[in-house]
This record gives sequence, C-alpha cells and structure tokens, in this order.
Amino acid sequence: MDRSQLLKGLLDIIVLRVLETGDAYGYEILRRLRGSGFDELGDASVYGTLRRLYRSGHLSTYVQPSESGPNRKYYALTETGRKHLSGMREAWEDVSAKMQALFDSPKGQP
Repeated sequence: MDRSQLLKGLLDIIVLRVLETGDAYGYEILRRLRGSGFDELGDASVYGTLRRLYRSGHLSTYVQPSESGPNRKYYALTETGRKHLSGMREAWEDVSAKMQALFDSPKGQP
C-alpha cells in the first residue's frame, strides 16, 4: 500500500501537533517527525506544509541566531493554528473511532 497518500492527507495535523509541543526550526521539525516514526515524510512535503500553514495564519515565524551556522527560522503555532488543530483532532478521533468499529465488526458490517 502507498502510505504516502494517506500521510499527505494527514500532514497538516501531524505538523501542527509537533509544533504544539514547542516552537522549532525546519530541520528540528523533521527530526521530531522522524523520531515519532514518520520516516517516509519527505523534506519538501514538510517544508511545503510549513509554508502553506504559515500563509493560512496557522503558524507564525521568527528568526534566531544559530551558534553552528546561519540564522534559523522558527515556526510557532498561532491561536488560529491551535483552534484549527483542535478541530482537526476532533475530526481525527471521530473518523478513527468509526474506522476501528468498522474493522472490529465482522466483514465490515455494522
């Protein structure tokens, strides 16, 4: 099965949830994602998602100096982003519960 299509549809909630635990710069976000088992998420997909979430007002950015190279652009959840994540989480829990019930029933019957 091509898990990448499923993950692509979940990328917003995944990235927002990672940032809910604290502000981070791009590479750190990728490291957190991979540490959570999302090894197959491509760098370009994650960075594209960050830009899109920023443009939609769900994230803010700020720049911090780095001791090991150029300045780093940090991403942070906005209040709009927190509300969006909350709504997405409710939707995920609803769909997840329905899918679990469907898989637990004999031959997918209610």
